[in-house]
Amino acid sequence: MEKKEKEKLNMKVQWTKFAIVIILYLLFLVWLKSWLGLIVVPFIYDIYITKKIRWQWWKDAEGPVKFIMSWIDALVFALVAVYFINLFFFQNYVIPSSSLEKSLLTGDYLFVSKVSYGPRIPETPLTLPLTQHTLPIFECKSYIEWPHWDYRRAKGFGKVKLNDIVVFNYPAGDTLCAAPQYQAHDFYQLCYQLGYQIYPQRPNPDSLSAMQRRMYFDFIYQAGRQEVERNQAEYGEIITRPADRRENYVKRCVGLPGQTLQIKNRIVYLDGKANKEPDNVQYAYNLKLKQNLPEELMEDLGITMEDLMSLNTAGYMPLTKRAVSTLAKRKDLVESIKISDDNSTLDIYPLNGNTHWTRDNYGPVWIPAKGQSIQLTLDNLPIYERCIRTYEGNTLEVADGKIIINGKVATSYTFKLDYYWMMGDNRHNSLDSRYWGFVPEDHIVGKPIFIWWSSDPDRNGFGGIRWSRLFRFVDNIK
Repeated sequence: MEKKEKEKLNMKVQWTKFAIVIILYLLFLVWLKSWLGLIVVPFIYDIYITKKIRWQWWKDAEGPVKFIMSWIDALVFALVAVYFINLFFFQNYVIPSSSLEKSLLTGDYLFVSKVSYGPRIPETPLTLPLTQHTLPIFECKSYIEWPHWDYRRAKGFGKVKLNDIVVFNYPAGDTLCAAPQYQAHDFYQLCYQLGYQIYPQRPNPDSLSAMQRRMYFDFIYQAGRQEVERNQAEYGEIITRPADRRENYVKRCVGLPGQTLQIKNRIVYLDGKANKEPDNVQYAYNLKLKQNLPEELMEDLGITMEDLMSLNTAGYMPLTKRAVSTLAKRKDLVESIKISDDNSTLDIYPLNGNTHWTRDNYGPVWIPAKGQSIQLTLDNLPIYERCIRTYEGNTLEVADGKIIINGKVATSYTFKLDYYWMMGDNRHNSLDSRYWGFVPEDHIVGKPIFIWWSSDPDRNGFGGIRWSRLFRFVDNIK
């Protein structure tokens, strides 16, 4: 800056501005416990006091240069501001599927608070704003994996509470197929499914020893993985994602660290006590109709076109208790209605375990808590090995019937993180912890505060706006 321009400045005002900005910035660094940000302080000092760097040199330019640079300057500022706000304070999240219906609906836009549980210090800080992991159009990574920082979280207003609705990163999203049509698939379930297709003659796991079962499940998984590797034209290459770049999910927390969870006849029990079901919990019902449901009845009961499609293709429909009661009375419309039973065990977590658990009868399973230990056996290892190996970064193998962690024989393990159990309110149409296990604390993104917009995908225009849901607080949805 020219000497004459500096002389025009009121330095008292400049020093006041600098003091306010630097105090706020230092408080921010104290909150984050990140002193690396001190490297920015000299630049803040220059902006307000010394002005040796011509930050807006382009204002002295002529013609199109000044015009173009003014737009670039505004765009860069907006992107940096959005990145900063999304990273540490709040972000938008839209409900993409029906797994939480009828509590949260497809088309609900949520204001998600990062400060409720404390924002995470970014593990992969170099990422393009407004993207999670993929650059639109180019379909390539929108982030750079170096540098990669260890998990840390700033202090928030509180911790995850029982029955909170929580946004988190998809735990099983560490590994996936690069092909777009398979990126939403659970990679591990896909490998097991392919392995079972290749070797359909399955032995009875009950007839095998614990070591034999482990060897068998490892064999099936490796067979499926090799099938994926051989067919890159179909599946794409196998890729990995860091925790904070994985897909965002939203579910209800139904189990806290240190609790023992069990599902008996669809009801969740914690430490032997039944947990309250959500008011609008849904289960799948086998439904036979005498005639089509009237549109006004569908609207009243919250039955969507997706629900009708499920009925037409699979013969069942997700319904709330009120919907079941109402339809059961409509003998003119309904021939029969019965809850759907599914005793499948193949896709239930752990995929390499022999638990006989189903979606409606699961556990008991202890949810790991930071600093607490568990005795390890070959029978319970499948439940906890993902936590030990993938989430907490240990090496783990089994040799000669012994569990070896980080090169040493282990009979117990002490957890470094807290874990949570997440489930959807649409209990028979939700991919949740029953299928991919525990959610570690470093995957927690934030807490939805309110619905700022809601649009019905089955209706267009103003008729599709769910006016009654606008600015509804999520904590009031029980």
